[in-house]
Amino acid sequence: MINGIRRCLIAGVLTAILVHPSLSASAAPPPARETTKTLIDQLVKGDKATAALIRVDGKDGKDDGWAYGAGVSDLRSGRPAAADGYFRIGSITKTFVATVVLQLVDEGRLALTDPIERYLPGLVPHGSDVTVKQVLNHTSGLYDYMHEPGYSTNRWRGQDRFRHYEPQALLKVAFADPAGSTAPGSTWSYSNTNYIVAGLLIEELTGRPYGEEVKRRILRPLGLTQTFVPGDRAGLPTPHAHGYEVLANGKPVDATRMNPSLDWAAGEMVSTGRDLNRFLAALVGGKLVSRSSLAAMRTTEATGAGFGYGLGLQKYALPCGKTVWGHSGELIGYLTFAFTTDEGTRMTLSLNPSKLPVTTNEVFAIATATFC
Repeated sequence: MINGIRRCLIAGVLTAILVHPSLSASAAPPPARETTKTLIDQLVKGDKATAALIRVDGKDGKDDGWAYGAGVSDLRSGRPAAADGYFRIGSITKTFVATVVLQLVDEGRLALTDPIERYLPGLVPHGSDVTVKQVLNHTSGLYDYMHEPGYSTNRWRGQDRFRHYEPQALLKVAFADPAGSTAPGSTWSYSNTNYIVAGLLIEELTGRPYGEEVKRRILRPLGLTQTFVPGDRAGLPTPHAHGYEVLANGKPVDATRMNPSLDWAAGEMVSTGRDLNRFLAALVGGKLVSRSSLAAMRTTEATGAGFGYGLGLQKYALPCGKTVWGHSGELIGYLTFAFTTDEGTRMTLSLNPSKLPVTTNEVFAIATATFC
């Protein structure tokens, strides 16, 4: 699910530079790496994150960068967080799913202008008016099932967090009230429902689970051994920083273990900074889809949320004149941002939120220090 910090990311960039003098053009800044580390340390010291991990890699898709971790892996033991740890990537899953769909387009299995009804008859209300492209860029008008009480993985759900959900059941929730949807193509509105449909579309066209197609088409060819689609698996591999949710009584509860099937193809995947940087380098570098499909992915809709949205890709304009591509993701206890420039400089930032909210300014101060 998209939240306030991501709706306003760009709006806070200039402010971020002003409130951090080390980033000002009039000052003599320390090396970018040290500036970035300092800003990450400040998040932990200010009770904004229990742990913060960053991985930065250089140009041309090379794994020649650096990683840094601040905070603790868990509050009970106080062990330091591992910079190379695993984390839930939330909606960055959408970029993987969109890539698989565009590969199917390249293979001639479907077209972006095709109606969903052609491949998934009777599944989506007015499916003959909803195109594949509209599903991928969130202009389908389909109501987001996560807006319903108890259906958001960004909220504490007690024992319900271990429930298994079938994707068809999630769509049943989304389509229960037809008034919740809007006319296809009329407006941009972020909806996790779109990527539940996209996951089912992949399965219909390939005859295999969408996660198997992600693995077969992306993870194995790129050697992304630290990325997986968990299904009903509740835990994370070691090492990882625990994710927490602060309850109404002010006490943190460990939200690390959960069944992420409530997110399914909209946000269930797990990865590391190394793997996400490799993935973005390959995607934007043209190694996963054709030139025309990559151009389609990078053709963005105005969102009014501080970024442009393409087909599973977000576009951000930085104040130094650079453009970064990628996606953000949130799942209870984990907040992740993965960005790349066209030249290949990449940054993945994973935060485990704490007592106080991380602000737009703080996130984009880190991005600005890294890219600008």
